[in-house]
Amino acid sequence: MSPNDTPPPDLDPEGEGKDDRHFVTALARGLEVLACFKRGETFLANHEIADRCKLPRSTVSRLTYTLTKLGYLHFVEEVGKYRLGTQLMALSTVALGGLDVRQIARPAMRELANFSNATVGLAVRDHLSMRYVECLRGPAAISLNIDVGVRMSMVRSSIGRAYISALTEAERVPLFEEIKMLDPLAWPPVRADLEKAMEDHARLGCCCSFGDWQESVSAIAVGFRPGGGLPPMAINCGAPTVISEPRFLLDEVRPRLIEMVRRLDGVMGA
Repeated sequence: MSPNDTPPPDLDPEGEGKDDRHFVTALARGLEVLACFKRGETFLANHEIADRCKLPRSTVSRLTYTLTKLGYLHFVEEVGKYRLGTQLMALSTVALGGLDVRQIARPAMRELANFSNATVGLAVRDHLSMRYVECLRGPAAISLNIDVGVRMSMVRSSIGRAYISALTEAERVPLFEEIKMLDPLAWPPVRADLEKAMEDHARLGCCCSFGDWQESVSAIAVGFRPGGGLPPMAINCGAPTVISEPRFLLDEVRPRLIEMVRRLDGVMGA
């Protein structure tokens, strides 16, 4: 089963950046070009990038030329398209290397994955999605098709709901405004679901997604603040329901997941 990635919000140069003198539109457009490559996708042409970023082709041509010169894109003449360059991969490696919490969490995550026979993942916010920065699988023959770099819906997944639950009210208000702007008509039921998830996080110690992300998948997650200047994160444990039923996750896995995350809370210091 393949994860239902949520694309980043469209860049609107006539929107909030227009009246913000600190906002560099050209930089934002360049980053949007890099972000439009999807998982499992190797090549994109200028016209495909233009369609996804909703930018003129002439603008995209200048952006891809510049990004190629800097090594963030590589032009493949045989197919006449671009692929992500090695400079971007090096940058990603440096960024992940700075997340020391991954190394600290990995042994406990591996132990929980083996116990639960499920997949245990650590994720951070990426626009209005969650992106996995660590992922460990249990020994089950059937597992979720999730790995480092995969993006997950923030509002429908347990890990996204747990992240939201770890935010302060001041942090949550602008995030909710962003989610609401995506689809104002859908916002009331989405808001109700998120309120319920935050209540679960406070009452049960975790957020749940039993068939909400994918009908056949069950998962629970806990949000935390690692400290050390890092943003809030969340860890989940999930599997196809035939492997890990909701009752097993709540009764057996939940206390272990809560204890593991409790040890990670503030682990990076002030």
